Amino acid sequence: MPPVKLLTSGLQHVAAMYAGVVAPPMIVGPAVGLDAQDTAFLMGASLFTAGIATLLQTLGIWKIGARLPFVNGVSFAGVTPMIAIGEGRGSDGIAVIFGAVLVAGLVGFLLTPYFCKLVRFFPPVVTGTVITLIGLSLLPVAFRWAQGGNAAADDYGSMRNVGMAALTLAVVLALRKLLRGFLQQIAILLGLVVGTLVAVPLGMTGFDAIEDADVFGFPTPFHFGAPQFEIAAIVSMCIVMLVCMTESTADMLALGKIVDKPADERTIEGGLRADTLGSALSPLFNGFMASAFAQNVGLVAMTKVRSRFVVAAAGGILVLLGLFPVAASVIALVPLPVLGGAGVALFGTVAASGIQTLASAALEKGENALIVAAAVGIGTIPIAAPDFYHAFPEDMLVVLDSGISTGCVVAIVLNLAFNHWGRRSFEQGGAVEEATAREPAVDEGVAPAGAADVSRCGSCPRTPSSPAACSG
Repeated sequence: MPPVKLLTSGLQHVAAMYAGVVAPPMIVGPAVGLDAQDTAFLMGASLFTAGIATLLQTLGIWKIGARLPFVNGVSFAGVTPMIAIGEGRGSDGIAVIFGAVLVAGLVGFLLTPYFCKLVRFFPPVVTGTVITLIGLSLLPVAFRWAQGGNAAADDYGSMRNVGMAALTLAVVLALRKLLRGFLQQIAILLGLVVGTLVAVPLGMTGFDAIEDADVFGFPTPFHFGAPQFEIAAIVSMCIVMLVCMTESTADMLALGKIVDKPADERTIEGGLRADTLGSALSPLFNGFMASAFAQNVGLVAMTKVRSRFVVAAAGGILVLLGLFPVAASVIALVPLPVLGGAGVALFGTVAASGIQTLASAALEKGENALIVAAAVGIGTIPIAAPDFYHAFPEDMLVVLDSGISTGCVVAIVLNLAFNHWGRRSFEQGGAVEEATAREPAVDEGVAPAGAADVSRCGSCPRTPSSPAACSG
């Protein structure tokens, strides 16, 4: 795209993800005992490392990177375990967290060639379910932003906050309806600008952050000391790494569907390598574990701007924001209620993409509807009943509190149980058609019944209308 369009489209991605990147360090920093200055340093470092990981994903080096418009940022999945590891320990606690993230990233990098083979277990009935859960799991985040973000604040959930979110959403929808061409594509960014301008005279945002921010600040390597390695912390973060890899796989499958470039095993392997290598590099620059940002998948779906170089531009902007805190403070002017209003449109688009995928999964065949029902039901437990697992061991909550991960596992297991195990079948886009005894013509590319194990067709990415239509 031309430079101006490239920059503004990239900035739109940054605006959509900014709060998600800085929120984990804002939570973890005070929890481990860091002061405001060190917490701000962590936020800048997280922006810097998110930019590096995003550049690895989009541009790629060797076999590293999905080369899709795929954004990486700090994973929320690691917040609770990191607080448990470093709570009250100050700089030593941060050093232990960084050591655990470093090892987990390297372990994940070594496991990638084996983990990516799971793509064969993601037919449309599974991918559609997981994509829908991604959208549903993100919507509560948008709702919390719409209320103000801080539940302890006096104005949390006030009519002013919710009204500002509703105004922003209405502006985004109106711009999408009225504008054409490039301006329509950046409707989210324009909506955020309009919402922020309205919020300034209402006192919902100010310019103090810009006045207090430093012009330049490089995230000095090992600012909090050399990484420290504790077995319990490493095991905990390795589990988080597996959760992040599962979610990233689902996000890549969703994104591949949106940009009409299906994510095959090679693409997912490259994407997971970028995830895990980015996670291993992050602690060197005082950052946390890197993972996919599903909200930006929704932005790609809404704007239909599929260029990976737009997201690469976003990665470059993130690096600059990490190097120039004063620039980062400008993005921080956007009030959370404004971001929440735009988030409803973004995250809802992700869920809609999942529903669209399920429409091609032949839910009327076999037990596919039951698979979706059980996976979505279990996957929405953390959303609908956040305290449901309160009596479970804390180590299990890393997985159970992620509706995306639990729903993904349930969908995969049930798909195997109903559509694969104990049956010789053709798996067509999530539907199962029993093999017939008919001898197909030679040029149909299908072996006669009994001539080969046709059940392996379940891993084929093609979805012909019948077994006979398969080209082999």
